[in-house]
Amino acid sequence: MLANAAGIFLYIYFFTNQAFEYVIENAIEMGIMGSLIGLGAILNLILFFFFLWSGFGRYRKPVQTYEARGVLMATIIAAFAILYFEF
Repeated sequence: MLANAAGIFLYIYFFTNQAFEYVIENAIEMGIMGSLIGLGAILNLILFFFFLWSGFGRYRKPVQTYEARGVLMATIIAAFAILYFEF
């Protein structure tokens, strides 16, 4: 959930020149909050594959299946939030 929130914040920071609170309030009023949540979920995809890959070059780490499962559950919760805000 933190990665999704960070993705939303980064999207607003880099692609708008408005205040964070202003963008969130307008997104709720205009009915596009689900789209913002969906854009924030892109960061979950990167995090999911980070936990599943065992190596980057010479750096090796154990595969973290439980963490990847947690990211997947957070993405499913984000999908339900998108359904709530869109319909």
